[in-house]
Amino acid sequence: MRRYGKHTDEDDIRSRPNRKGNRPRTHIRPKHEDAAEGLVLTVDRGRLTCLVDDRVVLAMKARELGRKAAVVGDRVAIVGDLSGRKDTLARIVRIEERTSVLRRTADDDDPYERVVVANADQLAVVTALADPEPRPRLIDRCLVAAFDGGLEPLLVLTKSDLAPADKLLELYGDLDIPYVVTSRAELDSGEAADRVREQLDGRITAFVGHSGVGKTTLVNALVPEERRRTTGHVNAVTGRGRHTTTSALALPLAGAGGWVIDTPGVRSFGLAHVDPSRVIHAFPDLEPGTEGCPRACSHDEPDCALDAWVAEGHADPARLYSLRRLLATRERTEGD
Repeated sequence: MRRYGKHTDEDDIRSRPNRKGNRPRTHIRPKHEDAAEGLVLTVDRGRLTCLVDDRVVLAMKARELGRKAAVVGDRVAIVGDLSGRKDTLARIVRIEERTSVLRRTADDDDPYERVVVANADQLAVVTALADPEPRPRLIDRCLVAAFDGGLEPLLVLTKSDLAPADKLLELYGDLDIPYVVTSRAELDSGEAADRVREQLDGRITAFVGHSGVGKTTLVNALVPEERRRTTGHVNAVTGRGRHTTTSALALPLAGAGGWVIDTPGVRSFGLAHVDPSRVIHAFPDLEPGTEGCPRACSHDEPDCALDAWVAEGHADPARLYSLRRLLATRERTEGD
């Protein structure tokens, strides 16, 4: 082996010939300034279906993106064959900055954070009032994820013909969350879809809910030309439905200028990724009272300044209770 001293010259360096005759590798990546803008509609086993102008294009992620993954709702830059013809494949070379992110983990001890939807304006939490029974802790967790990710929540309560909505609405009344209550008859007649559509006009709305609550049935009513397979039967023993939506899918809302994103049914919603200090931003009426809090205050501890501030009449005590109920949801199981 040849060894070089401290004062080597360029002439002393032997360069290995490139026998293949191809260009040497470089760390300089192209900027793809001529790339087209696309919207990710769905992801299936590494292939991403995107909307480019008025064409549906199948694409794959470029190697230079590394481990960064594109999800439904992402705005991306695409190059290659953008014709949308059969057996063509484009390439996603850039994922644009996201305005909001809905994330979840498998459970509260799971360090792996999964992005479910990007750039949605609103999170519609769909819950049945009966068959299966409502799970308030799961609703709480979805609300925390919405507040943390920058989405505005919307409650959609289904099957009101089987049970009244008053008790559940009272639980969330102090959060000032908009809601829509529907029945199975209204769903069949289309009246339910019309009332829900009023809340979706001009917005990108992600729908979440556990299996059997009628989420996909409602999405089918909202976007009838893009029908997905509806939810299967609810198990009489477990009270849970069968997953029939297996991947998130963005669908255009006809006439309203918005988008509906149907997501797979969830049985758990881990919040390991959520910083509790960010949840307070969803309570602007309480934020001024945190100025006297100790550093890194969780707002659910004895020294929290919110107690005295609310006691002085600056805010409704019910709002503080609602905040702390959401903050404590990580310490409780979803079935409590």
